[in-house]
Amino acid sequence: MPATSQPYPRRGRAFRLVAAAAGLATAGALAAALPADAHETKGGGHHPSRYQDVQLLSFNDLHGNLEPPSGSSGRVTELQADGTTKTIDAGGVEYLATHLREARKGKPYSITAAGGDMVGASPLISGLFHDEPTIEALNKLDLDVTSVGNHEFDEGARELARLQNGGCHPTDGCYTDKEFEGADFPYLAANVLDEKTNKPILKPYWVWKKKDVKIGFIGVTLEDTPGVVSAEGVKGLKFKDEVETINKYARVLQAQGVKSIVALIHEGGLPAAGAYNYSCDSAGAGSGISGPIVDIAKNITPAVDALVTGHTHAAYVCTIPDPAGRPRMVTSAASFGRLYTDTTLTYDRVTGDIARTAVKSANHVVTRTVAKAPDMTELIAKWNTLAAPIGNRAIGYISADVPNTGTESPMGDLIADAQLAYGKELDPETDLALMNPGGVRAGLAYAAKGSEGDGVVTYAEGFTVQPFSNTVNLQNFTGAQLIQVLKEQVSGTNAAAPKILQPSSGLTYTLDLTKTGADRVVTDSIRLNGSAIDPAATYRVATNSFLAGGGDGFSTLGQGTGDLVGTDDLAALAKYLTANSSVGSPISPPAADRITIVS
Repeated sequence: MPATSQPYPRRGRAFRLVAAAAGLATAGALAAALPADAHETKGGGHHPSRYQDVQLLSFNDLHGNLEPPSGSSGRVTELQADGTTKTIDAGGVEYLATHLREARKGKPYSITAAGGDMVGASPLISGLFHDEPTIEALNKLDLDVTSVGNHEFDEGARELARLQNGGCHPTDGCYTDKEFEGADFPYLAANVLDEKTNKPILKPYWVWKKKDVKIGFIGVTLEDTPGVVSAEGVKGLKFKDEVETINKYARVLQAQGVKSIVALIHEGGLPAAGAYNYSCDSAGAGSGISGPIVDIAKNITPAVDALVTGHTHAAYVCTIPDPAGRPRMVTSAASFGRLYTDTTLTYDRVTGDIARTAVKSANHVVTRTVAKAPDMTELIAKWNTLAAPIGNRAIGYISADVPNTGTESPMGDLIADAQLAYGKELDPETDLALMNPGGVRAGLAYAAKGSEGDGVVTYAEGFTVQPFSNTVNLQNFTGAQLIQVLKEQVSGTNAAAPKILQPSSGLTYTLDLTKTGADRVVTDSIRLNGSAIDPAATYRVATNSFLAGGGDGFSTLGQGTGDLVGTDDLAALAKYLTANSSVGSPISPPAADRITIVS
Protein backbone atom coordinates (compact mmCIF):
# COMPACT_ATOMS: atom_id res chain seq x y z
CA MET A 1 0.00 0.00 0.00
CA PRO A 2 1.24 3.53 -0.68
CA ALA A 3 2.52 5.64 2.16
CA THR A 4 0.35 8.48 3.37
CA SER A 5 0.85 11.47 5.58
CA GLN A 6 -2.76 11.43 6.72
CA PRO A 7 -4.06 9.76 9.90
CA TYR A 8 -5.10 6.16 9.33
CA PRO A 9 -8.91 5.81 8.96
CA ARG A 10 -10.82 4.50 11.94
CA ARG A 11 -13.90 2.30 11.94
CA GLY A 12 -16.28 3.09 14.75
CA ARG A 13 -13.66 4.26 17.20
CA ALA A 14 -15.36 4.90 20.53
CA PHE A 15 -14.57 7.78 22.83
CA ARG A 16 -11.73 6.79 25.11
CA LEU A 17 -13.03 5.32 28.34
CA VAL A 18 -11.82 6.29 31.79
CA ALA A 19 -11.11 3.47 34.21
CA ALA A 20 -9.43 2.88 37.56
CA ALA A 21 -6.03 3.32 39.19
CA ALA A 22 -2.67 3.56 37.45
CA GLY A 23 0.12 0.98 37.74
CA LEU A 24 3.42 0.95 39.55
CA ALA A 25 6.05 2.95 37.75
CA THR A 26 9.70 3.53 37.34
CA ALA A 27 11.00 6.69 35.70
CA GLY A 28 13.90 7.27 33.39
CA ALA A 29 14.41 10.71 31.89
CA LEU A 30 16.83 12.76 29.90
CA ALA A 31 18.17 15.81 31.71
CA ALA A 32 15.83 18.72 31.09
CA ALA A 33 17.40 21.71 29.41
CA LEU A 34 14.44 23.68 28.09
CA PRO A 35 12.99 27.08 28.91
CA ALA A 36 10.70 27.18 31.91
CA ASP A 37 7.61 27.10 29.66
CA ALA A 38 8.69 23.91 27.88
CA HIS A 39 5.89 21.75 29.21
CA GLU A 40 3.19 24.42 29.08
CA THR A 41 0.39 24.49 26.55
CA LYS A 42 -2.25 27.05 25.69
CA GLY A 43 -3.81 28.64 28.69
CA GLY A 44 -0.91 29.85 30.80
CA GLY A 45 2.76 30.81 31.09
CA HIS A 46 5.12 32.76 28.86
CA HIS A 47 4.95 31.75 25.16
CA PRO A 48 2.33 29.14 26.18
CA SER A 49 1.69 27.79 22.70
CA ARG A 50 5.24 26.98 21.57
CA TYR A 51 5.65 23.59 23.28
CA GLN A 52 3.14 20.77 23.34
CA ASP A 53 3.59 17.59 25.35
CA VAL A 54 2.58 14.50 23.38
CA GLN A 55 2.03 11.25 25.27
CA LEU A 56 3.39 8.12 23.60
CA LEU A 57 2.09 4.90 25.17
CA SER A 58 3.78 1.78 23.85
CA PHE A 59 4.09 -1.95 24.33
CA ASN A 60 5.50 -4.89 22.36
CA ASP A 61 5.47 -8.67 21.98
CA LEU A 62 1.89 -9.23 23.09
CA HIS A 63 1.80 -12.60 21.26
CA GLY A 64 -1.95 -12.88 21.53
CA ASN A 65 -1.92 -13.06 25.32
CA LEU A 66 -5.47 -11.85 25.87
CA GLU A 67 -5.91 -13.65 29.18
CA PRO A 68 -3.47 -13.09 32.05
CA PRO A 69 -0.36 -15.20 31.34
CA SER A 70 0.36 -17.93 33.89
CA GLY A 71 3.51 -18.76 35.83
CA SER A 72 6.65 -16.71 35.28
CA SER A 73 5.22 -15.45 31.98
CA GLY A 74 2.67 -13.54 34.02
CA ARG A 75 5.01 -11.86 36.48
CA VAL A 76 7.52 -9.02 36.48
CA THR A 77 10.37 -8.35 38.88
CA GLU A 78 10.54 -5.00 40.68
CA LEU A 79 13.70 -3.63 42.28
CA GLN A 80 13.10 -2.22 45.76
CA ALA A 81 14.78 0.77 47.38
CA ASP A 82 16.82 -1.51 49.68
CA GLY A 83 18.20 -3.48 46.75
CA THR A 84 15.92 -6.49 47.14
CA THR A 85 13.40 -7.55 44.52
CA LYS A 86 9.80 -8.68 44.52
CA THR A 87 7.57 -10.17 41.85
CA ILE A 88 4.25 -8.73 40.73
CA ASP A 89 1.50 -10.55 38.87
CA ALA A 90 0.96 -8.69 35.61
CA GLY A 91 -0.73 -8.83 32.22
CA GLY A 92 -4.06 -9.57 30.61
CA VAL A 93 -5.85 -7.28 28.16
CA GLU A 94 -8.71 -6.66 30.58
CA TYR A 95 -6.17 -4.92 32.81
CA LEU A 96 -4.04 -3.47 30.01
CA ALA A 97 -7.11 -1.69 28.64
CA THR A 98 -7.88 -0.21 32.04
CA HIS A 99 -4.31 0.99 32.56
CA LEU A 100 -4.01 2.55 29.09
CA ARG A 101 -7.36 4.29 29.34
CA GLU A 102 -6.48 5.67 32.74
CA ALA A 103 -3.04 6.81 31.48
CA ARG A 104 -4.68 8.75 28.63
CA LYS A 105 -6.93 10.63 31.02
CA GLY A 106 -6.23 14.36 30.76
CA LYS A 107 -3.82 13.84 27.85
CA PRO A 108 -5.51 15.24 24.72
CA TYR A 109 -2.37 14.65 22.65
CA SER A 110 -1.88 10.91 23.08
CA ILE A 111 -0.61 8.18 20.73
CA THR A 112 -0.51 4.43 21.35
CA ALA A 113 2.11 2.48 19.40
CA ALA A 114 3.59 -1.02 19.45
CA GLY A 115 6.88 -2.69 18.56
CA GLY A 116 5.67 -5.82 16.76
CA ASP A 117 4.81 -9.44 17.53
CA MET A 118 1.28 -8.52 18.46
CA VAL A 119 0.28 -11.93 17.10
CA GLY A 120 1.96 -15.28 16.53
CA ALA A 121 2.97 -17.91 19.07
CA SER A 122 -0.38 -17.10 20.67
CA PRO A 123 -2.40 -19.05 23.24
CA LEU A 124 -5.34 -21.09 21.99
CA ILE A 125 -7.94 -18.36 22.49
CA SER A 126 -6.22 -16.35 19.75
CA GLY A 127 -4.09 -18.83 17.83
CA LEU A 128 -6.97 -21.21 17.11
CA PHE A 129 -8.67 -18.40 15.22
CA HIS A 130 -5.60 -17.17 13.33
CA ASP A 131 -5.26 -14.26 15.80
CA GLU A 132 -8.47 -12.48 14.81
CA PRO A 133 -9.34 -12.12 18.53
CA THR A 134 -6.08 -10.25 19.18
CA ILE A 135 -6.64 -7.82 16.30
CA GLU A 136 -10.15 -7.21 17.64
CA ALA A 137 -8.71 -6.54 21.10
CA LEU A 138 -6.05 -4.17 19.74
CA ASN A 139 -8.76 -2.23 17.91
CA LYS A 140 -10.61 -1.84 21.21
CA LEU A 141 -7.35 -0.79 22.90
CA ASP A 142 -7.19 2.11 20.41
CA LEU A 143 -3.79 1.08 19.12
CA ASP A 144 -2.72 3.70 16.58
CA VAL A 145 0.22 2.01 14.85
CA THR A 146 2.63 -0.92 15.14
CA SER A 147 5.64 -2.29 13.36
CA VAL A 148 5.57 -5.85 12.14
CA GLY A 149 7.61 -8.40 14.07
CA ASN A 150 9.01 -11.72 12.98
CA HIS A 151 5.96 -13.58 14.31
CA GLU A 152 3.63 -11.57 12.10
CA PHE A 153 5.10 -13.75 9.32
CA ASP A 154 4.40 -17.13 10.96
CA GLU A 155 1.56 -17.73 8.49
CA GLY A 156 3.07 -15.75 5.61
CA ALA A 157 2.62 -12.36 4.01
CA ARG A 158 -0.82 -13.14 2.63
CA GLU A 159 -2.21 -13.89 6.07
CA LEU A 160 -0.57 -10.73 7.45
CA ALA A 161 -2.32 -8.75 4.71
CA ARG A 162 -5.62 -10.33 5.80
CA LEU A 163 -5.03 -9.27 9.39
CA GLN A 164 -4.46 -5.73 8.11
CA ASN A 165 -7.30 -5.53 5.59
CA GLY A 166 -9.89 -7.98 6.87
CA GLY A 167 -11.83 -10.83 5.33
CA CYS A 168 -12.53 -14.38 6.44
CA HIS A 169 -9.77 -16.97 6.54
CA PRO A 170 -9.28 -18.60 3.13
CA THR A 171 -9.43 -22.13 4.56
CA ASP A 172 -11.29 -21.95 7.86
CA GLY A 173 -13.78 -19.30 6.79
CA CYS A 174 -15.61 -17.00 9.19
CA TYR A 175 -15.69 -17.83 12.89
CA THR A 176 -18.72 -15.68 13.73
CA ASP A 177 -21.72 -14.31 11.85
CA LYS A 178 -19.70 -11.19 11.03
CA GLU A 179 -16.86 -10.94 8.54
CA PHE A 180 -13.50 -10.15 10.11
CA GLU A 181 -12.86 -6.42 9.60
CA GLY A 182 -9.09 -6.38 10.04
CA ALA A 183 -6.95 -3.90 11.94
CA ASP A 184 -8.06 -0.32 12.53
CA PHE A 185 -4.37 0.59 12.77
CA PRO A 186 -1.56 0.34 10.21
CA TYR A 187 1.06 -2.36 10.37
CA LEU A 188 4.36 -0.81 9.22
CA ALA A 189 6.90 -2.92 7.32
CA ALA A 190 9.44 -0.53 5.86
CA ASN A 191 12.22 -3.12 5.53
CA VAL A 192 10.09 -6.01 4.24
CA LEU A 193 10.07 -6.00 0.45
CA ASP A 194 8.26 -8.08 -2.14
CA GLU A 195 10.99 -9.86 -4.11
CA LYS A 196 9.18 -9.20 -7.39
CA THR A 197 8.26 -5.53 -6.97
CA ASN A 198 11.11 -4.57 -4.60
CA LYS A 199 8.58 -2.44 -2.67
CA PRO A 200 7.43 -2.71 0.96
CA ILE A 201 4.57 -5.17 1.38
CA LEU A 202 2.80 -2.79 3.77
CA LYS A 203 3.11 0.90 4.61
CA PRO A 204 6.70 1.86 5.49
CA TYR A 205 5.67 4.85 7.60
CA TRP A 206 2.65 6.69 8.98
CA VAL A 207 2.12 10.23 10.27
CA TRP A 208 0.03 11.06 13.32
CA LYS A 209 -1.53 14.53 13.16
CA LYS A 210 -3.55 16.58 15.61
CA LYS A 211 -4.13 20.24 14.81
CA ASP A 212 -0.66 21.59 13.99
CA VAL A 213 1.29 18.77 15.67
CA LYS A 214 2.57 15.93 13.49
CA ILE A 215 4.82 13.00 14.33
CA GLY A 216 6.04 10.37 11.87
CA PHE A 217 6.44 6.68 12.65
CA ILE A 218 8.68 4.25 10.75
CA GLY A 219 8.27 0.53 11.39
CA VAL A 220 10.79 -2.28 10.80
CA THR A 221 11.39 -5.84 11.95
CA LEU A 222 14.74 -7.48 12.49
CA GLU A 223 16.71 -8.10 9.32
CA ASP A 224 17.29 -11.69 10.45
CA THR A 225 13.57 -12.53 10.39
CA PRO A 226 14.20 -15.32 7.82
CA GLY A 227 16.49 -16.97 10.36
CA VAL A 228 13.80 -17.21 13.04
CA VAL A 229 10.68 -17.90 10.93
CA SER A 230 9.85 -20.92 8.80
CA ALA A 231 10.92 -20.65 5.15
CA GLU A 232 7.30 -20.82 4.03
CA GLY A 233 6.43 -17.79 6.16
CA VAL A 234 8.94 -15.51 4.43
CA LYS A 235 8.69 -16.96 0.93
CA GLY A 236 8.93 -14.25 -1.73
CA LEU A 237 10.13 -11.60 0.73
CA LYS A 238 13.37 -9.68 1.31
CA PHE A 239 14.32 -8.21 4.69
CA LYS A 240 16.58 -5.17 4.56
CA ASP A 241 18.97 -3.59 7.06
CA GLU A 242 17.13 -1.82 9.88
CA VAL A 243 19.39 1.24 10.07
CA GLU A 244 19.56 1.87 6.31
CA THR A 245 15.78 1.55 6.02
CA ILE A 246 14.98 3.86 8.92
CA ASN A 247 17.45 6.47 7.70
CA LYS A 248 15.95 6.28 4.21
CA TYR A 249 12.39 6.91 5.37
CA ALA A 250 13.47 9.54 7.87
CA ARG A 251 14.68 11.52 4.85
CA VAL A 252 11.35 10.90 3.12
CA LEU A 253 9.44 12.20 6.12
CA GLN A 254 11.68 15.25 6.43
CA ALA A 255 11.08 16.03 2.77
CA GLN A 256 7.36 16.06 3.58
CA GLY A 257 7.93 18.53 6.40
CA VAL A 258 7.72 15.96 9.19
CA LYS A 259 10.61 16.61 11.58
CA SER A 260 9.42 14.69 14.66
CA ILE A 261 10.06 10.99 14.06
CA VAL A 262 9.74 7.80 16.13
CA ALA A 263 11.11 4.44 14.98
CA LEU A 264 9.23 1.26 15.89
CA ILE A 265 11.84 -1.51 15.75
CA HIS A 266 11.21 -5.19 16.33
CA GLU A 267 14.73 -5.83 17.53
CA GLY A 268 15.97 -5.30 21.03
CA GLY A 269 18.56 -5.42 23.74
CA LEU A 270 19.38 -7.12 27.01
CA PRO A 271 19.60 -5.01 30.17
CA ALA A 272 22.19 -5.96 32.75
CA ALA A 273 19.48 -6.76 35.30
CA GLY A 274 16.05 -8.34 35.01
CA ALA A 275 13.98 -5.92 37.10
CA TYR A 276 11.67 -3.79 34.97
CA ASN A 277 12.73 -0.65 36.85
CA TYR A 278 16.48 -1.29 36.62
CA SER A 279 18.28 1.89 35.56
CA CYS A 280 20.39 1.03 32.52
CA ASP A 281 21.75 4.60 32.53
CA SER A 282 23.04 4.54 36.11
CA ALA A 283 26.70 4.34 35.04
CA GLY A 284 26.26 6.50 31.96
CA ALA A 285 23.90 6.72 29.00
CA GLY A 286 23.13 3.22 27.74
CA SER A 287 25.85 1.61 29.87
CA GLY A 288 23.55 -1.06 31.27
CA ILE A 289 22.25 -2.53 28.03
CA SER A 290 23.77 -4.79 25.37
CA GLY A 291 22.54 -6.61 22.31
CA PRO A 292 21.68 -5.72 18.70
CA ILE A 293 19.68 -2.60 19.53
CA VAL A 294 22.79 -0.81 20.82
CA ASP A 295 24.57 -0.72 17.46
CA ILE A 296 21.29 -0.01 15.68
CA ALA A 297 20.56 2.94 17.95
CA LYS A 298 24.08 4.32 17.59
CA ASN A 299 23.74 4.41 13.81
CA ILE A 300 20.17 5.61 13.22
CA THR A 301 20.12 9.21 12.05
CA PRO A 302 19.75 11.89 14.75
CA ALA A 303 16.60 12.96 12.87
CA VAL A 304 14.81 10.14 14.70
CA ASP A 305 13.81 11.27 18.19
CA ALA A 306 12.95 8.02 20.02
CA LEU A 307 13.05 4.26 19.49
CA VAL A 308 10.31 1.86 20.61
CA THR A 309 11.79 -1.64 20.46
CA GLY A 310 10.97 -5.29 21.18
CA HIS A 311 11.82 -8.90 20.29
CA THR A 312 14.00 -9.73 23.30
CA HIS A 313 11.04 -9.62 25.73
CA ALA A 314 13.16 -7.48 28.04
CA ALA A 315 12.14 -4.35 29.92
CA TYR A 316 14.24 -1.21 29.66
CA VAL A 317 14.11 2.57 29.43
CA CYS A 318 17.57 3.67 28.32
CA THR A 319 19.29 6.53 26.60
CA ILE A 320 21.76 5.47 23.92
CA PRO A 321 23.81 8.15 22.13
CA ASP A 322 22.89 8.79 18.49
CA PRO A 323 25.60 9.33 15.80
CA ALA A 324 25.90 12.95 16.90
CA GLY A 325 26.60 11.86 20.47
CA ARG A 326 23.25 13.09 21.81
CA PRO A 327 21.36 10.78 24.18
CA ARG A 328 18.18 9.33 22.65
CA MET A 329 15.42 7.39 24.42
CA VAL A 330 15.20 3.65 23.67
CA THR A 331 12.41 1.66 25.32
CA SER A 332 10.95 -1.84 25.56
CA ALA A 333 8.02 -3.06 27.66
CA ALA A 334 8.93 -6.74 28.22
CA SER A 335 6.24 -8.98 26.69
CA PHE A 336 2.76 -10.49 26.94
CA GLY A 337 1.14 -7.18 27.96
CA ARG A 338 2.78 -7.16 31.40
CA LEU A 339 4.12 -3.61 31.04
CA TYR A 340 3.45 -0.49 29.03
CA THR A 341 5.77 2.46 28.48
CA ASP A 342 4.63 6.06 28.98
CA THR A 343 6.90 8.50 27.14
CA THR A 344 6.50 12.26 26.97
CA LEU A 345 7.61 13.83 23.68
CA THR A 346 7.77 17.62 23.89
CA TYR A 347 6.89 19.01 20.48
CA ASP A 348 8.29 22.39 19.52
CA ARG A 349 5.82 24.20 17.26
CA VAL A 350 8.51 26.63 16.07
CA THR A 351 10.90 23.95 14.77
CA GLY A 352 8.37 21.16 14.25
CA ASP A 353 10.79 18.85 16.05
CA ILE A 354 10.88 17.08 19.39
CA ALA A 355 12.82 18.94 22.08
CA ARG A 356 15.03 15.91 22.74
CA THR A 357 16.39 17.04 26.10
CA ALA A 358 12.86 17.13 27.54
CA VAL A 359 11.93 13.55 26.58
CA LYS A 360 11.06 11.45 29.60
CA SER A 361 9.88 7.87 29.85
CA ALA A 362 8.89 5.16 32.33
CA ASN A 363 7.70 1.58 32.28
CA HIS A 364 4.52 0.82 34.21
CA VAL A 365 3.29 -2.53 35.45
CA VAL A 366 -0.05 -3.79 34.12
CA THR A 367 -1.17 -4.82 37.59
CA ARG A 368 -4.20 -7.02 38.11
CA THR A 369 -5.42 -4.98 41.06
CA VAL A 370 -7.42 -2.57 38.89
CA ALA A 371 -10.92 -3.07 37.53
CA LYS A 372 -11.25 -5.26 34.44
CA ALA A 373 -12.34 -3.50 31.26
CA PRO A 374 -15.86 -4.88 30.59
CA ASP A 375 -15.49 -4.82 26.80
CA MET A 376 -12.36 -6.97 27.05
CA THR A 377 -14.07 -9.38 29.45
CA GLU A 378 -16.86 -9.75 26.91
CA LEU A 379 -14.40 -10.30 24.07
CA ILE A 380 -12.51 -13.01 25.99
CA ALA A 381 -15.74 -14.75 26.96
CA LYS A 382 -16.93 -14.80 23.34
CA TRP A 383 -13.78 -16.40 21.96
CA ASN A 384 -13.34 -18.77 24.92
CA THR A 385 -16.84 -20.09 24.29
CA LEU A 386 -15.90 -20.84 20.70
CA ALA A 387 -12.61 -22.48 21.76
CA ALA A 388 -13.97 -24.47 24.73
CA PRO A 389 -14.92 -27.72 22.93
CA ILE A 390 -11.31 -28.13 21.85
CA GLY A 391 -9.40 -26.30 24.54
CA ASN A 392 -10.92 -27.88 27.66
CA ARG A 393 -10.02 -31.46 26.75
CA ALA A 394 -7.59 -33.02 29.25
CA ILE A 395 -4.41 -34.38 27.63
CA GLY A 396 -2.37 -35.28 30.72
CA TYR A 397 -1.55 -34.81 34.38
CA ILE A 398 1.49 -33.25 36.11
CA SER A 399 2.66 -33.47 39.73
CA ALA A 400 4.10 -29.93 39.87
CA ASP A 401 4.81 -26.87 37.75
CA VAL A 402 6.84 -27.60 34.62
CA PRO A 403 8.67 -24.29 34.00
CA ASN A 404 10.23 -23.13 30.74
CA THR A 405 12.96 -21.06 32.39
CA GLY A 406 16.69 -21.71 32.50
CA THR A 407 19.37 -22.64 29.98
CA GLU A 408 17.91 -26.13 30.06
CA SER A 409 14.28 -26.12 31.14
CA PRO A 410 12.02 -28.90 32.43
CA MET A 411 9.44 -27.98 29.79
CA GLY A 412 12.01 -28.14 27.00
CA ASP A 413 13.20 -31.54 28.19
CA LEU A 414 9.62 -32.81 28.41
CA ILE A 415 8.94 -31.77 24.82
CA ALA A 416 12.18 -33.41 23.65
CA ASP A 417 11.22 -36.62 25.45
CA ALA A 418 7.80 -36.52 23.80
CA GLN A 419 9.35 -36.09 20.36
CA LEU A 420 11.80 -38.92 20.99
CA ALA A 421 8.95 -41.23 22.02
CA TYR A 422 6.94 -40.27 18.96
CA GLY A 423 10.01 -40.64 16.75
CA LYS A 424 10.49 -44.21 18.01
CA GLU A 425 6.90 -44.96 17.00
CA LEU A 426 7.67 -43.79 13.48
CA ASP A 427 11.05 -45.48 13.39
CA PRO A 428 12.35 -47.63 16.27
CA GLU A 429 15.89 -46.64 15.28
CA THR A 430 15.35 -43.04 16.45
CA ASP A 431 18.17 -42.16 18.88
CA LEU A 432 17.47 -38.71 20.27
CA ALA A 433 15.45 -35.52 19.94
CA LEU A 434 16.41 -31.85 20.04
CA MET A 435 14.02 -28.95 20.69
CA ASN A 436 14.72 -25.27 19.98
CA PRO A 437 14.26 -23.10 23.10
CA GLY A 438 12.37 -20.39 21.21
CA GLY A 439 9.67 -22.91 20.38
CA VAL A 440 8.92 -23.52 24.06
CA ARG A 441 6.54 -20.60 24.54
CA ALA A 442 5.40 -21.30 28.11
CA GLY A 443 5.57 -23.82 30.92
CA LEU A 444 2.76 -25.87 32.43
CA ALA A 445 1.24 -24.70 35.70
CA TYR A 446 0.06 -27.20 38.32
CA ALA A 447 -2.65 -24.87 39.61
CA ALA A 448 -5.91 -25.12 37.72
CA LYS A 449 -6.68 -22.27 35.35
CA GLY A 450 -10.39 -23.07 35.22
CA SER A 451 -12.59 -25.88 36.47
CA GLU A 452 -10.37 -28.72 35.23
CA GLY A 453 -8.68 -29.28 38.60
CA ASP A 454 -5.08 -28.93 39.80
CA GLY A 455 -2.48 -30.88 37.85
CA VAL A 456 -4.68 -31.36 34.79
CA VAL A 457 -3.09 -30.32 31.50
CA THR A 458 -5.67 -29.16 28.97
CA TYR A 459 -5.27 -28.96 25.22
CA ALA A 460 -5.43 -25.17 25.53
CA GLU A 461 -2.48 -25.19 27.91
CA GLY A 462 -0.53 -27.46 25.60
CA PHE A 463 -1.32 -25.14 22.69
CA THR A 464 0.10 -22.21 24.65
CA VAL A 465 3.35 -24.15 25.09
CA GLN A 466 3.61 -25.23 21.42
CA PRO A 467 1.48 -23.01 19.16
CA PHE A 468 3.42 -23.19 15.88
CA SER A 469 1.96 -26.33 14.29
CA ASN A 470 5.39 -27.61 13.32
CA THR A 471 5.68 -31.26 12.37
CA VAL A 472 7.99 -33.75 14.06
CA ASN A 473 10.62 -34.76 11.50
CA LEU A 474 13.19 -37.55 11.53
CA GLN A 475 16.59 -37.22 9.83
CA ASN A 476 19.89 -39.11 9.74
CA PHE A 477 23.13 -37.41 10.76
CA THR A 478 26.67 -38.62 11.23
CA GLY A 479 28.14 -38.37 14.69
CA ALA A 480 30.40 -35.58 13.40
CA GLN A 481 27.35 -33.66 12.21
CA LEU A 482 25.61 -34.17 15.54
CA ILE A 483 28.61 -32.74 17.36
CA GLN A 484 28.60 -29.80 14.94
CA VAL A 485 24.92 -29.17 15.67
CA LEU A 486 25.71 -28.87 19.37
CA LYS A 487 28.62 -26.54 18.54
CA GLU A 488 26.26 -24.33 16.49
CA GLN A 489 24.36 -23.56 19.70
CA VAL A 490 27.21 -21.27 20.74
CA SER A 491 28.95 -20.31 17.50
CA GLY A 492 28.23 -18.66 14.18
CA THR A 493 25.05 -16.61 14.33
CA ASN A 494 24.47 -17.92 17.86
CA ALA A 495 27.88 -16.93 19.24
CA ALA A 496 26.73 -13.72 20.93
CA ALA A 497 23.35 -15.02 22.08
CA PRO A 498 23.51 -18.82 22.42
CA LYS A 499 20.45 -20.91 21.57
CA ILE A 500 20.70 -24.03 23.69
CA LEU A 501 18.75 -26.95 22.24
CA GLN A 502 16.70 -28.88 24.76
CA PRO A 503 17.92 -32.52 24.78
CA SER A 504 15.92 -35.70 25.14
CA SER A 505 16.70 -38.16 27.93
CA GLY A 506 20.00 -39.96 27.36
CA LEU A 507 21.88 -37.13 25.67
CA THR A 508 24.31 -35.43 28.06
CA TYR A 509 27.26 -33.07 27.75
CA THR A 510 29.07 -30.17 29.44
CA LEU A 511 28.59 -26.53 28.45
CA ASP A 512 31.58 -24.50 29.63
CA LEU A 513 30.58 -20.84 29.59
CA THR A 514 34.04 -19.73 30.70
CA LYS A 515 35.24 -20.48 27.16
CA THR A 516 34.31 -18.78 23.89
CA GLY A 517 32.60 -19.80 20.66
CA ALA A 518 32.23 -23.46 19.73
CA ASP A 519 34.71 -24.48 22.46
CA ARG A 520 31.94 -23.87 25.00
CA VAL A 521 30.55 -27.28 24.07
CA VAL A 522 33.05 -29.77 25.52
CA THR A 523 33.31 -32.39 22.78
CA ASP A 524 34.73 -35.19 24.93
CA SER A 525 31.80 -34.85 27.35
CA ILE A 526 29.06 -35.61 24.81
CA ARG A 527 27.38 -38.91 25.61
CA LEU A 528 24.31 -40.73 24.31
CA ASN A 529 22.99 -43.27 26.81
CA GLY A 530 26.42 -43.22 28.45
CA SER A 531 28.48 -43.84 25.31
CA ALA A 532 30.63 -41.33 23.44
CA ILE A 533 29.40 -40.10 20.09
CA ASP A 534 31.07 -41.95 17.22
CA PRO A 535 31.85 -39.35 14.51
CA ALA A 536 31.51 -41.98 11.77
CA ALA A 537 28.29 -43.58 13.01
CA THR A 538 24.78 -42.63 11.86
CA TYR A 539 22.23 -41.27 14.32
CA ARG A 540 18.47 -40.88 13.77
CA VAL A 541 17.37 -37.49 15.20
CA ALA A 542 13.90 -36.10 15.82
CA THR A 543 13.36 -32.34 15.59
CA ASN A 544 10.51 -30.05 14.64
CA SER A 545 10.20 -28.94 11.03
CA PHE A 546 11.57 -25.47 11.81
CA LEU A 547 14.88 -26.93 13.00
CA ALA A 548 14.87 -29.52 10.24
CA GLY A 549 14.92 -26.63 7.80
CA GLY A 550 18.06 -25.18 9.40
CA GLY A 551 16.23 -22.56 11.47
CA ASP A 552 17.72 -20.58 14.38
CA GLY A 553 21.20 -20.76 12.85
CA PHE A 554 21.44 -24.58 12.91
CA SER A 555 22.49 -24.99 9.30
CA THR A 556 23.72 -28.53 9.86
CA LEU A 557 20.20 -29.63 10.86
CA GLY A 558 19.15 -28.66 7.35
CA GLN A 559 21.59 -31.19 5.87
CA GLY A 560 20.10 -34.42 7.21
CA THR A 561 19.14 -37.40 5.07
CA GLY A 562 16.39 -40.02 5.17
CA ASP A 563 13.71 -37.46 6.01
CA LEU A 564 10.46 -38.72 7.48
CA VAL A 565 7.70 -36.24 8.33
CA GLY A 566 5.31 -37.05 11.15
CA THR A 567 2.40 -35.42 12.94
CA ASP A 568 2.40 -31.92 14.46
CA ASP A 569 4.48 -31.32 17.56
CA LEU A 570 1.55 -30.53 19.87
CA ALA A 571 -0.10 -33.84 18.96
CA ALA A 572 3.16 -35.59 19.84
CA LEU A 573 3.27 -33.84 23.23
CA ALA A 574 -0.39 -34.62 23.93
CA LYS A 575 0.11 -38.27 23.02
CA TYR A 576 3.13 -38.53 25.31
CA LEU A 577 1.35 -36.93 28.27
CA THR A 578 -1.73 -39.11 27.80
CA ALA A 579 0.36 -42.29 27.59
CA ASN A 580 2.62 -41.47 30.54
CA SER A 581 0.33 -39.86 33.10
CA SER A 582 -2.98 -40.35 34.84
CA VAL A 583 -4.96 -38.83 37.70
CA GLY A 584 -3.37 -41.27 40.12
CA SER A 585 0.07 -41.22 38.55
CA PRO A 586 0.90 -37.75 37.22
CA ILE A 587 4.14 -37.15 35.35
CA SER A 588 6.91 -35.37 37.26
CA PRO A 589 8.85 -32.45 35.76
CA PRO A 590 12.21 -33.55 34.30
CA ALA A 591 15.16 -32.56 36.47
CA ALA A 592 16.78 -30.48 33.69
CA ASP A 593 20.19 -31.99 34.48
CA ARG A 594 21.18 -33.32 31.07
CA ILE A 595 23.49 -30.38 30.39
CA THR A 596 26.22 -29.71 32.95
CA ILE A 597 26.87 -25.98 32.94
CA VAL A 598 30.23 -24.52 33.98
CA SER A 599 30.17 -20.76 34.55
